Amino acid sequence: MRTIDHWIDGALAGGTSTRRSDVWNPATGERQAEVMLAAPADVDTAVQAAKRAFESWSQSSLSQRTKVLFAFRQLVNDHTQELAEIISDEHGKVVSDAAGEVQRGLEVVEFACGIPQLLKGDYSDQVSRGIDAFSFREPLGVVAGITPFNFPVMVPMWMHPVAIACGNTFVLKPSERDPSASLRIAELWAEAGLPPGVFNVVHGDKETVDALLDHPDVEAISFVGSTPIAKYIHERGTANGKRVQALGGAKNHAIVLPDADLDFASDHLVAAAFGSAGERCMAISAAVAVGTAGDALVEAVNAKAHEVVVGPGRDEKSEMGPVISPEAVDRIVRLIDAGERQGGKVTVDGRGLVVPGHEQGFFVGPTVVDGVTPEMDVYREEIFGPVLSVMRADTVDAAIALINANPYGNGTAIFTSSGEAARRFQRGVKVGMIGINVPVPVPMAYFSFGGWKDSLFGQSHIHGPEGVAFYTRAKVVTSRWPHVEQAIDSSFHFPTAQ
Repeated sequence: MRTIDHWIDGALAGGTSTRRSDVWNPATGERQAEVMLAAPADVDTAVQAAKRAFESWSQSSLSQRTKVLFAFRQLVNDHTQELAEIISDEHGKVVSDAAGEVQRGLEVVEFACGIPQLLKGDYSDQVSRGIDAFSFREPLGVVAGITPFNFPVMVPMWMHPVAIACGNTFVLKPSERDPSASLRIAELWAEAGLPPGVFNVVHGDKETVDALLDHPDVEAISFVGSTPIAKYIHERGTANGKRVQALGGAKNHAIVLPDADLDFASDHLVAAAFGSAGERCMAISAAVAVGTAGDALVEAVNAKAHEVVVGPGRDEKSEMGPVISPEAVDRIVRLIDAGERQGGKVTVDGRGLVVPGHEQGFFVGPTVVDGVTPEMDVYREEIFGPVLSVMRADTVDAAIALINANPYGNGTAIFTSSGEAARRFQRGVKVGMIGINVPVPVPMAYFSFGGWKDSLFGQSHIHGPEGVAFYTRAKVVTSRWPHVEQAIDSSFHFPTAQ
């Protein structure tokens, strides 16, 4: 059985803990590796390596950092297919979707390659007679990232390229469910010329996370995951005096107006709800049909949901793979059952799906539940699976009110041909990221990613300009150089102290 080690101080490291966790192939249901779970002593070893490396890396020139970043960018680009296959084997998503994940991560690396411009400070001449003022930003020190299973390359890349470009050193705690991609990324950083200790990977569970949250030499924590854990990370991290950005869960809505192109809207709803088996924090899990759009929308979505090809991620014919674990299957099926029991109508049923040749795989097929109301469990809980709930609203304003009543505020979308309705929607919804005829409005890397309400704890969104601000702190200098009369030494000999 293959053992997945940590990466500390530029090399694979075994660690002191004997605890292990199984890593599965979701398409086959087979155990394919064991990953080491770090003890607090292992976390300390990684943090101390990062602390030592910070002394030099924080003083490195901007040109040195960008040289490494450009090299890393090229290496990741060259190994996109390899990384996508690693992701598919441990997460389950289809290889083409995994390659898209790598590409979105690369966009953050490309953004970080512009760090000399991004770190430029301000200067004001003659703020008072003979006095100038200027500001610049400095790195924090050792920073850590705690990331989820659903994007094992992209989400960590929302963090470590920006943090490292700013002069910090980084300790990554990826999900123990699909850890191998993080080790390959560590190897590519080393190949790009990143000094040992600047990027480290420790695998683990809650014990590992708590060790990072409590470690006095960790200055900041970035987290993406469920809302209860995000709240816990924020509370414990800030109690220990750390900066924390903690992105939580979601219940993303898309409202469809009668004037929308229903063929276009249904195409994109099916992709947004069932892509990556719905295991995306930006997946559309609730469609709100406005006015007369409902029945026609459900008919179109049902037809296209039946056409989705479900199979192993390595099969080029597959459009949707398995979910991450048998526990995920149980949770998703339980919520579909609850939706049906509480009055919803299951118009497309993915329960009990068996893929020939992969009978032990963790599969749930695309599922549509019509007639969902806000009181139902299938709506109230974050499903994180291939389930689309269809709701009804009489007007745009009623749909906006429904969205605003939900405790989450990550992403939302509107399908319409009315500019007035779109503008009213984008100004009225209390959500951080909005799509207009775009169902998954993940911003480009030069904007920042983040939701509102229970989808974000802390003030800072992730990557983009807010990422640079999060991983640095400002200094403002006020300077004056009084005039001092000195004799001019016109000799050419070497100056000496006299």
